[in-house]
This record gives sequence, structure tokens and C-alpha cells, in this order.
Amino acid sequence: MLSCTLATGHDAMAIVILLWFALAINYLDRQIPYAIFAALKTDLGFTDARLGLIGTVFAWVYTLSMPVAGRLADLVSRKRLIVASLVLFSLSTIACSLSGSATVFLLWRVAIAVTEALYYPAAVGLIASLHTAAQRSRALGIHQSAQFAGLVAGGWYGGWMADTFSWRAGFITAGGLGLTYAAVLAWRIPDARPAAAEAASTPAPLGAALADLLRSRCYLALSAAFYAFCSMLWVFYAWYPSHLYERFHLSMTESGFNATIYVQLACGLGVLAGGALADRLTRAHPPARLSIAAAGILLSAPLGYLTFAADSLSLARLFSAGYGFTAGFMIANIFASAYDVTAPRNYGVSAGVLNSVGGVASAVIIYLAGMLKATIGFAGLLQWVAAGCVAAAVILMITARGRYRLERCQ
Repeated sequence: MLSCTLATGHDAMAIVILLWFALAINYLDRQIPYAIFAALKTDLGFTDARLGLIGTVFAWVYTLSMPVAGRLADLVSRKRLIVASLVLFSLSTIACSLSGSATVFLLWRVAIAVTEALYYPAAVGLIASLHTAAQRSRALGIHQSAQFAGLVAGGWYGGWMADTFSWRAGFITAGGLGLTYAAVLAWRIPDARPAAAEAASTPAPLGAALADLLRSRCYLALSAAFYAFCSMLWVFYAWYPSHLYERFHLSMTESGFNATIYVQLACGLGVLAGGALADRLTRAHPPARLSIAAAGILLSAPLGYLTFAADSLSLARLFSAGYGFTAGFMIANIFASAYDVTAPRNYGVSAGVLNSVGGVASAVIIYLAGMLKATIGFAGLLQWVAAGCVAAAVILMITARGRYRLERCQ
């Protein structure tokens, strides 16, 4: 069996590609509900506020599960966690199709959140252990680009299935795809243990690992920036299809497609460009990853606001593409930056806590957007979110310049 410590560059990239498809399926499953809000209102009696709960419930449970999932990724077989996650969240996706009420549907979203939480810390920890610091942003960026493919596919597929067949059939087919691919991963992914650098020291208890993270100013600044960034990002993920559906009178298929294709394709390009740039600059300038991540937040924030404020579909497409490309610089470097200031034995916890921070942001903003939709609207809310993003980006840049060299883990 292939070992993480012996994997060649070719072997390592093959694993990244295999995990790319797994992450794409992960995001496809979680994006489907946002493309079928109109159908869920009709069939299950969802109100606008309860539609917000679809994202909020998922985000809170995902958030609470992440630190534990992260620690598991530092202690047990990453392959087993990855495969188990894919099987369990696929079964939960199929179960969504059986829902007879909004409450039951939300309960299955809870199950999806818990089981999807197992995947990410294990996957990014495996990828990080297979690549040197000079390759890490690119490798993690390639893996992360699957998120955008999954969101585009889920946004289009969910609306298309609801318009053409039924939303229930959409969940069944998506779950079946995940179960099939779990078998592929069980066959092809090595039963990877932590890399030599990680295995050299026994993982500390969860509390001690969290204390290590809290002592790093760079990690805290990165977490605050990620919170602000996710607050805007998740308005796109959860509410942009519904916004286009209502504002420009599109079908669910058209709104799901337009809400994902431009922003996510551009974001994928931004991730690849931001990852390559960071790996190149980090060799000569160690804080480069943190600085590029901060620049991504700073540039994307006003474009996110302009997307929801646009008074034509053409402008909304243009601004969303600009938002996606610049946001990709942050997405490509968030976890690679965290690993630069985190001891290897705590990679899983580091990723888990960051995902928790993002989860809290998404849980708050998704529900808040639903509550404020009829008053200040999405554009009004995003003015304040954009201001918070700019402030967080500036703090991250200052922290990266002043503290990075003192805190960088060797």
C-alpha cells in the first residue's frame, strides 16, 4: 500500500484529482436545495425564514462538528474518514427525497452536515502531507476548485431536475452518484497515515491543540478574515439563485445556472492563479500567502455588493465574475496559510477550526439575509458585510507583515 511518506509527485497529484471529484460531489449535494427554494415552498410549506434555516441549520451543525472531525483526522486513517463521509452524506442526501415536511427535511440537512464534516480536514490534511510548502497552495487550490464545479453543477442540476422531473429525483440521483464514487475512493486512495513530520510527535489533546492555535496572532487574524469573507460568500451560495429568480423573473433552471456559472468558473480560475502566485512568491517572501489571501478579500468585497445591487442581469453576471475571481485568491490560500503557522501535528484541528469559523459566519448570515430580505434587502446588508471584509483584510495584512517571522512554525 502506498505510504504518504513515499508518494511521488505523480502519485500525490493523482490523489488530489481523486479527491477533487469527491469534493465536487460534496458541494453538489449541499447546493441542490438553494436552487429549488420555490419547489420547497410549494411542496413542503417552507417560508422565507425557514428557507434561511436550510443553510443556517447545516452551517451550525457543520461548525460544531468540525473541531472533532479535525482531531479525528490527526488521529485515525484519513482514507477511512474520507470514504465513510462520502457514504454517509450520500445516504442522507437520498433520505432528503423522502421528506414529507419542512421539519423532516431540515433534520436530514443536519445529518448531511455531520457526515460532510468528516471529509474536509482529512482530505486537506492528506494533501498537505503529500506536498512541500512550495507546492501546497497549488495542490490545495486544485482540490478546492472542485467546490466551484460542484456548486455550478448543483445549482444547475437542482433547478433542472425540479423543472424537468422532480426535486426528489434530483436528491436520489445525486446520492447514488456519491455512493458509487465512494467505492472508487475505497479502491484507489491509499490507507494513508500522517506524514513523517506529523508522526514524529504524538498529537496533543484537543484542548491543548486549540490553545496552540489561540497563541498565534497570525492564525487569529486569518480566522477573523475568514469569518468576514464567508459572511459574503454564503450570501452568494444560499441566496443568489433566489435573488435572480425573483428580481429578473427567471426559471429555477435559469436562476440556478446564472447564479453559479459565472461566479464559480471565475472563482476556479482565481483559485488556480492565486495558488500558483502564492507558491512562487512564498519562496522569497514567507508572508506572501497571507498577503495574497488578504488582497483577495479586499478586492472581492465591493464586487460582491455590486452584484446584488446590479439593476440588470448583464451587470450582475459581470460583477459576480469579478467577485469570483478575486475571492479565489483567498480561497486558494486560506488553509495553506494556516498550515504555515500551525504545527504539522495539528493540521486537522487547524483546518477544522477554520471551517468552524466559516460555518458560524454562514449560519449567521444566511438566516440574517432571510430575515432582512423584505426590509433593507440583500444589497443593504452587503454594504455592511463589505465594510467588515475590508477591515479584516487590512488587519490581516498588518499582522502578516509584523508577526509572521516570529510565529512561523518550523
